[in-house]
Amino acid sequence: MVEVFVTNVDEETHANRLVSVLSQSLPNSRITFDLDDCDRILRVEGNNISPIAIITMIESHGWSCRVLE
Repeated sequence: MVEVFVTNVDEETHANRLVSVLSQSLPNSRITFDLDDCDRILRVEGNNISPIAIITMIESHGWSCRVLE
């Protein structure tokens, strides 16, 4: 399963911190940011991915996040 999100994360250090946070909750998932994309894409690949949970985790750290449509 792959979920792709639009975010407003703008710095590599913030992206790395969020990947660490998400990895704790999704240990067997591949999590990457593409900050060069205009939508600052977050891609999560793995099993049992909950978009709502991911959005909640990102927003709890002060960033916006929504599923890419």
